[in-house]
Amino acid sequence: MFVDSHCHLNLLQDEPGGIEALVAEATARKIEHMLCIAIDKASCQSVYDIAKAYPHISASVGIHPNVDAAEQFTIEELVEAASDNKIIAIGETGLDYFRSEGDLAWQRERFRIHIEAAKQTKKPLIIHTREAREDTMTMLEQHQARDAGGIIHCFTENWETAKRALDIGFYISLSGIVTFKSARELQDVAKKLPADRILIETDSPYLAPVPHRGKTNKPAFVTHVAEFLAELRQEPLEQIAQQTTDNFYRLFPTARAA
Repeated sequence: MFVDSHCHLNLLQDEPGGIEALVAEATARKIEHMLCIAIDKASCQSVYDIAKAYPHISASVGIHPNVDAAEQFTIEELVEAASDNKIIAIGETGLDYFRSEGDLAWQRERFRIHIEAAKQTKKPLIIHTREAREDTMTMLEQHQARDAGGIIHCFTENWETAKRALDIGFYISLSGIVTFKSARELQDVAKKLPADRILIETDSPYLAPVPHRGKTNKPAFVTHVAEFLAELRQEPLEQIAQQTTDNFYRLFPTARAA
C-alpha cells in the first residue's frame, strides 16, 4: 500500500469523472491515503470538504508563500481552522523567492505565523521552499519548528539542506521530479536519505513523474515515484511502499482515524 503525502485534489475537480474517479483510480493502484493540501483561504475550505467526504483523505490548512500578501491568517485563526480532526497538517507554507519579488518581510511573517500555529496545534508543517533554502531552514531552526515536526515537500534541494531538515526531525518528501533525467543531484540525495524519513508525493496536478511527464498528475501516479526510488536505492518496491507508508503514519498518527 502507498500514501500520497501531498496532492491538490481540489484542482482536479474538472477532470473526467471528477474527484470520485480519481479516488477510485488511486484506490485501485493501492493508494490507501492521500493528504490534500491547501494553498489559500478558499482552498482550506475545499480540501476540508473533500476530506470530509472520504475516510482515506486528510487535509491541511495554510497559505502558500506566493499568495498575495494581503491574504493572511492570525495565529489564532489558523489554530481554529486546524481544530477539526480531518485537518492533520499546517501548510503549505514556507518561502519562495523565485516567484515573489521585492521586500519579502511579509512572506517571512506569514511563515512565522504558520510555524507558531503548528506548534500550538501539534500538527506538522508542510514546507514549500524555492530559491530560499537558507532563510527557510534558518527560520525553522530559530523558531523551534522541531516542536511541531513536518515535511520539506517536493524536495529539490542539496544534501546539506536535507541534513539540516533531518537534524530538526523533519521528513523529506520526493515527488515526480526525482524521476526526471535532469535531477541527478536530487537522485544522489535520495540515495542517502535514511529510510525512516522518506515520504512520496505527487503534488498533483503538477509534476507528473516519468512515464507521464508533461501530463496532468494524479494521486495514482505516486506508485511511479515509489518504483523509481526502489530501483535507485536498490530496494524492493514492497519495502519502499511499506516504509514510506509507515513513515507517514508515524508523522501523522491521527490520519488513520481521520
